[in-house]
Amino acid sequence: MKKSQQQWLDHFVNHLQNERRLSPLTVSSYSRDLQKFAQYCEENGIEHWRGCTVFFMRAFIAAKFRKGLSGRSIQRHIATVRSFFSYLVREDVVKINPMVGLSAPKAERKLPSPLDVDQITQLLNESADKPVQIRDLAMIELMYSSGLRLAELVSLNIDDIDFKEGVVPVTGKGSKTRVLPVGKYAVERVTQWLAVRDTMCKSSQRALFVSQRGKRISERNVQERFRQWGVRHGMDSHIHPHRLRHSFASHLLESSGDLRAVQELLGHADISTTQIYTHLDFQHLADVYDRAHPRAKKRRAN
Repeated sequence: MKKSQQQWLDHFVNHLQNERRLSPLTVSSYSRDLQKFAQYCEENGIEHWRGCTVFFMRAFIAAKFRKGLSGRSIQRHIATVRSFFSYLVREDVVKINPMVGLSAPKAERKLPSPLDVDQITQLLNESADKPVQIRDLAMIELMYSSGLRLAELVSLNIDDIDFKEGVVPVTGKGSKTRVLPVGKYAVERVTQWLAVRDTMCKSSQRALFVSQRGKRISERNVQERFRQWGVRHGMDSHIHPHRLRHSFASHLLESSGDLRAVQELLGHADISTTQIYTHLDFQHLADVYDRAHPRAKKRRAN
């Protein structure tokens, strides 16, 4: 692949970071998949992105199948390359997106099992005296209280939370901002953390949650701290940020039955994502519909 064509990969990664504002982990995943695709193109004599025809892309997908990749992995590769070619079309590098019309293999959705309320209580009803422990409890409580994404949690600054109103604005996927409630227990935990935060960082540091080096805490660090916290409390499976967000959604939906409200709180653009995320089954949706829709209510017997 010519150097000029390789540069378009860098331009696309820059587009993901600065225009679409995707998380560092997502950008890294895109970049890794695209480098593998570029290598495949080079091995097959493609010198310009225009040489990637529909037939070539079908061969690329077939090669992934032959290597034994899972349906989910192949789906990710297809989505990545499709997005890249959409960008190239926008930049007038190619005329058509060769990935349009190519279907991805179906993959089984693997959802994390939510923690039950007793497990959440077991995790959070604990006293902490060390700053690191106080910070960890504040992060866990805040994530469960507000259903934050991991990237949203680590991007918070010290003045983001409105403690008086009990809310926090966050910017999620697609640079969309939503305002989330912060429960009183989360407010208490974060307040406790702010009281000791200066022992771990300089006063000029604006990040709400910091590492022991005094820098904004990384997503990987949060994942590891949550895992260790779960192990110490004898959890039967890993505790990770996505599982806490999933528990937030499941518990809220079980109590309220308000799918649209949960969708807004999670920041999902499509309600079908919320349905899958919260283990909704069709019967539950049908019951909600029958109770709420004016043209679906059954007539009472005379």
